Formats: sequence, structure tokens, C-alpha cells
Amino acid sequence: MMKRWKVKESSAGLAAILGDNLNILPLTAQLLINRGLADCGRASAFLSPELKDLHDPYLLKDMDRAVDRIVRALGDKEKIVVYGDYDVDGVTSSALLCLFFKELGCEPLSYIPQRQTEGYGLNAMAIKKLASEGVSLIITVDCGSGSADETALARSLGVDVVITDHHEMPDGAFASAALVNPKQEGCAFPFKGLAGIGVAFNLVVALRSRLRRGNFFGGADGQNATGGQHATGPNLKKYLDLVCIGTIADMVPLIDENRIFVSHGLRELNVASRPGIRALIDVAGVKPGRIDADAVAFQFAPRINAAGRLSEASAAFELLTTTDTHAAQRLARKLDSENKSRQKIEEKMLCEALAMIGQHATGGAGEVAKGLVLCSEKWHPGVIGIVASRLVERFGRPAVLIALENGIGRGSARSIRPFDMLEGLSACSSF
Repeated sequence: MMKRWKVKESSAGLAAILGDNLNILPLTAQLLINRGLADCGRASAFLSPELKDLHDPYLLKDMDRAVDRIVRALGDKEKIVVYGDYDVDGVTSSALLCLFFKELGCEPLSYIPQRQTEGYGLNAMAIKKLASEGVSLIITVDCGSGSADETALARSLGVDVVITDHHEMPDGAFASAALVNPKQEGCAFPFKGLAGIGVAFNLVVALRSRLRRGNFFGGADGQNATGGQHATGPNLKKYLDLVCIGTIADMVPLIDENRIFVSHGLRELNVASRPGIRALIDVAGVKPGRIDADAVAFQFAPRINAAGRLSEASAAFELLTTTDTHAAQRLARKLDSENKSRQKIEEKMLCEALAMIGQHATGGAGEVAKGLVLCSEKWHPGVIGIVASRLVERFGRPAVLIALENGIGRGSARSIRPFDMLEGLSACSSF
């Protein structure tokens, strides 16, 4: 579906003034005005994001409770699990928390569910297994907001759950030790569009601040999210490469904190201090020092995602956390191979979906149906989301693709504005 971009014109005089003040092209100034950034201060902050403009993480509801519980676990040397999701946002969030905890002298476990056998989010089988192994605290990243039953199960087994997530909040009470999600009711955090990695990074900033106040590092207190020597705790700036990758991959709007994360994270990526990042750069054929948002979105993210789509996301987690150069190279080659397999599967599925649309979802005048719902027993459940996205791009219609196996279907949905997919699916719940 071809698109033609048109610039919405407003006051040419205002665009000229803003352009002169910021030394930018009139077209750039007009686009900033169209985004509601008409004054020089806000426009300048958008073009040159600064770390000092990050919000206070304690504005996130329940952040104090989350930090209290984690500090107690650290002090009592409890067994902690970081429970993530198998996509890029979840894997980078898991890597961030585990690496940070290791700097605190803690050795947390990482648990990322298998997409095909366990599905998304907390599940009863995993919780029972972790409880039997002596885990007393689960910290979720990029998941948990829809897991009230599983959280209650964990509590009944003596396991506390700290949820950090960014997905839409369902109704109902939670038995969690803390629920940190900017989208929950009553949360004063001014920006609601964080990815899971953004919420996780705010947790790390808040936790470091609390530990500083308790003289955990033997230094003075401070609120600067990225400064500090060893005496005041880990320098968090080095984690912005992970925050950048997760933020871009999750396709959240690049405004407010997300824009700050990506702008400064790209600088960290171009330094490429992690063996895993250097290995990714190598297999992706990206020029070192020339990494931009496109390289992250179209070269790094698909390779990291491929592990969780076709096999185990743990390989991607290991790539981002290893300090061994040879291991990083081996893991990067594995992810590159899986990504090539994913591409072949995707193209085959797309051809089959297009054939179905041509046969069943096209009217006499060639008009495609207003919504696309397709299913097949031959489709891979780890790839249907990508194909659904490609159908939306091609036809401009909401799309639901379902992979059938043994009479059970697992689906993935993608929508267009202003169609509310959740509301649409809920309206079909009686069928």
C-alpha cells in the first residue's frame, strides 16, 4: 500500500522564527511545530536529549515498595530470579537487571520462558519449579501485568513477586510485593510510553539511589542516573546500549525518556564495549562506529529476536551478558543462522497468507476485506506476528494470524489506527 507523506502547514512565520533560533531548516522547524514543539526550549530538548531530563524513578507507583523488597533480599542473600520475556525488550531487560545485580555482589538466576511450550508471561509450572529450588523473590521484566493468578500462586508457595512491566493493565487486584507499571491507575510518572527495558532501567536507578543512601557503596548519596565512581555505585551509563536496543525493538514512541535512552544508548553501542555487541556488529556487517537506529531495528533486533522465535531466548541473553569473546562470536553466529531460517519461514508463510487473501478475502472489485483473520496448521507460532505486521503494512487492514496445532490455535494480532484490537477481540469472545 503506497503512502504519500504531506506536511501539515501552519504559520510559516512561526516556522521561520523557530528555524532561525535553532539554526535548523524550515521544514524541520515545521515538523517540530506539528509535533507540538513550537517553543525553543522543548524543540531543543527534542533535538538534543539530555540525561539530566530523565524523570524521578520514584514517581512510578510502587517503586518504593519494589526497592524495599529487593534491598531486603540483597541483605538477606535470598535467591532471586529475574523473569523475562523472550522478545528483544524482555531479553535486554533481563540482561540489564542480572548484570546490575552482579555488580552488587548478587548472583541472580535468569528465567525466560520457552515461547512454544510455555507462552508469554508468568506460568504456574515455572513458578512451582522455582519455588521448589528455593527461590524467594521473582522480579519480572516486560511481563507480569496480566498474571494475577500466577502471582497469587507464588505467594502461596512463599515466593514474593515484584512486577516491572509496561503493558496495558487489566482490572483486578494483585498479590504482588510491588507492581511497577506506568500505565497502572494512580501512577504519577509523567511518561506512559516506556518499553519494558525503560521501566527496568528506572528500577535500577531507584535501587542504586536507595543503596547510596544506605551507604551500601561506602560513598555519598546522589541522584545522577549516569554518573558516579565505584564509591557511589555502578556507573549506569554503560547499560544504555541495552536500553537503546530494547526501546527501539519494542517500537515505542521515540519521545520523552525513550528519546533520551536511544540518543545516548547509540553512543554506547558505537563504543561497543560488550563482546556480544561486537560479535553482533560483525555478523550483521554493520560498520563499527556507524551504528544508528536503523541498524538496531533491522540488523540487531531481528537476530536477537530469532532465538526466542525459533528456539530458546537464553542464547540471546547469554550473548548480551557474556564476557568471553569466543563465546560471543559463537552465539552471534548461532543467532545469525536462526535469523536466516526465520526469514525463509516468514517468506513462505507470507506467500501462503497472500494466497488465502486472494482466494477468500477479496471482493469482486478487488477490494480486500476490512479485517483479515487467517489460520493454518503449517504456520510457525514464533513467526506469525511478523507476517501479521507485513499484511497490515501491505493492505492497511487489522490482521490476526493463528497457528493451529493439535486443535489449539495460538494467534498474533496487529492493528491500525484507530481500530482497538483488544475491544474488537473482546466483542468476539462469545463465539
